Amino acid sequence: MAEEVNRQVSQGKSAVLGLQHLLAMYSGAVAVPLLIGTALKFNSEQMTYLVSIDIFMCGLATLLQLLRNRYFGIGLPVVLGCAIQAVEPLKMIGKQFTIGTMYGAIIVAGCFVFLIAGQFSRIKKLFPPVVTGTLITVIGLTLIPIAVQNMGGGDATVKSFGSLNDLFLSFLTVIIIVAVQRWGRGFLSSIAVLIGLAAGTIIALAMGTVSLAPIAQARWFHFPQPFYFGLPQFEWSSSITMIIIALVSMVESTGVFFALGGILKQDIAAEDLKRGYRAEGLAQILGGIFNTFPYTTFSQNVGLLQLSGIKTKRPIYWSAGLLMLMGLIPKIGAFATIIPTSVLGGAMLVMFSMISVQGIRMLFQVDFSDQRNMLIVAVSLGLGLGVSVYPTLFEFLPRTAQLFLGNGIVVASLSSVLLNVILKGKAGLTEQK
Repeated sequence: MAEEVNRQVSQGKSAVLGLQHLLAMYSGAVAVPLLIGTALKFNSEQMTYLVSIDIFMCGLATLLQLLRNRYFGIGLPVVLGCAIQAVEPLKMIGKQFTIGTMYGAIIVAGCFVFLIAGQFSRIKKLFPPVVTGTLITVIGLTLIPIAVQNMGGGDATVKSFGSLNDLFLSFLTVIIIVAVQRWGRGFLSSIAVLIGLAAGTIIALAMGTVSLAPIAQARWFHFPQPFYFGLPQFEWSSSITMIIIALVSMVESTGVFFALGGILKQDIAAEDLKRGYRAEGLAQILGGIFNTFPYTTFSQNVGLLQLSGIKTKRPIYWSAGLLMLMGLIPKIGAFATIIPTSVLGGAMLVMFSMISVQGIRMLFQVDFSDQRNMLIVAVSLGLGLGVSVYPTLFEFLPRTAQLFLGNGIVVASLSSVLLNVILKGKAGLTEQK
């Protein structure tokens, strides 16, 4: 491995880096409980439980993935959060059936992931550099519009979207991150994103656009409680729906695992994938038991690893611990909620773009004098980005097909894998990384 991969940092610096990872994923983590809780008309007490325990479970799920053993845990510096693709199906199940049915389906899907992890891990041979490079590039490019939307304030439908205040804060955050990364020395450059988030929030506070009310209103303590909303109920169509969502998450996680392998200069073996999938399955089962959500590996934090240059697991352990602490003490967690959306958007733009750059670097290994490789990358990039912009392209297909094909990352994965097999045959499966 490269020297920077093995570079150890002190516990204090690791804690700061862990906080940086936490803030990078926080908005994505809390978005799922807020969207589902609002749709199912949860009251304020239920919403408080949902958000705080969800944050706790993000930390626990991350810990399961970090603690590599013979049964589960990929042992890579990954952060887990709620699977955003599960929002609409869970809202549908919760409205058509019951909240218990929703959590029963999550538990069934988690068991399914755990049981098929060994079989699913055999897909490694389907991911030569032309496929992994394409997939990682698409992951980054499909996230960039989310960052740009947040830079404008988060809601593109309101009249204030792209206000001068939001543009000022978002671009100022980008400038600060780039400046610290370029001219900061040693550890300072590693926490460029954290410095950008902190500086942007402080400036927004001085401008009067940040309220400290969420901190004052938050509770001091909140403990996980199994089956808080009642015992799980099991219904076959709901369970199948969540199994499909789980498969989508597994495909996305595969891309993230290979992206991390590329950054760490580490080969990801089938056995690694199996442990990684099993950890996600366990996280989903626990999510159903504690009435939260399915958890999956977050691609947001991959770019942060590349940007900081610190690629050991120690900061991620701190991130997991801090997430669990914030879940138990909502008043601490409320500090992260006051970061303006536009400031988060500026930081996201830098991080998500770094993911795309990592994918492009992987594509440098590909022989583009072979026209087949050119076609695989071109068609898959086009389909992945196109579906991300217009996810309703397949709205006339059956609901099950829509769950798969409405996700640009999954479409790019399927396209690149199938084209590689069709155009190259067995030769495409034996290419070495």
